[in-house]
Amino acid sequence: AAWLVEGEPSGATLIAAVLALAIGNALFRPALMAVVPELAPPTLLPATNALVDATERIARLLGPGLIGVLAARLPLVHFVSIDVATFLVSAVAVSRAVPLTGPTVSASRSGLWASLARGFVAVRRDRLLGFVLATTGLLNGCWYASFFIGLPLILLGAAGGGGIAAFGTVISAYGLTNLASTLVVGNRPMSVRPGWMIGVGNLCLGVGIILLGVAGLLLPPSWLLFGLIGGAMIAAIGGPMQDITVATRRQTVLARADIAAGTRAFVVVNQAGLLLALLGSPLAFGAIGVAATVSFAGLVILVLGTCTLWRFSGQSLAR
Repeated sequence: AAWLVEGEPSGATLIAAVLALAIGNALFRPALMAVVPELAPPTLLPATNALVDATERIARLLGPGLIGVLAARLPLVHFVSIDVATFLVSAVAVSRAVPLTGPTVSASRSGLWASLARGFVAVRRDRLLGFVLATTGLLNGCWYASFFIGLPLILLGAAGGGGIAAFGTVISAYGLTNLASTLVVGNRPMSVRPGWMIGVGNLCLGVGIILLGVAGLLLPPSWLLFGLIGGAMIAAIGGPMQDITVATRRQTVLARADIAAGTRAFVVVNQAGLLLALLGSPLAFGAIGVAATVSFAGLVILVLGTCTLWRFSGQSLAR
């Protein structure tokens, strides 16, 4: 609305919009993860989580393509208008969904800090979830800084790197592999060794990001794009292995009343990790270079994956 009235969005408007989106996501994501166990039997939880996860990955995959199609036909402001319309349609659809017929378990009302504290306490009762919670901020911060800051800078800094078009190609390759991995992981039965699944997923993510940095350091411009695509595809295998397994673990180990609070604890830690990565990455880029920083971030993820395997590879579904 501010964009349509003023002709362009101001910085203050963008900040307010981002804050509103963050608040909405803090409500939506925990509620979604809490309702999935009430809609799906335990044996279908991995597939259901994969289905929810796949819709998000498909959206991220199709988004860059839609931008290319619509950019020649619509003013930029209507990219936001269309997005608003999709959210409104979604809200109406959810409000008209058939009510749950089975018993539901709802958490007792509590304040913001009490709810967050309950989520952290509930998650830390499970050794594997507690470890993942303690490391997920660092892991996601390294992933985000590598793919959405480091990768574009590598392409922009390389002679003939291809700029934004090449970045879209790499992200599309990442998205396609990500979606394929989601479908494979989601069609498997619930992992009896979730620590192994999470650890191997992190190893794939770490190796792929290391290869992104190595490509930026060593490959000539004519081979750079191919090297980045290869690294991105290897990294893409690992994300669903952790995301689906952790979501299923939360839904099966935590009490029903604690699932939303536990999910919110993960959201808080992840966002804190992203914030620290965004603040710290420019300093690292200036100190050791962009490509070297990306490789170091991949090495951090590789170490976290190795630690996960060392501590939990033999742990079964039991706590």
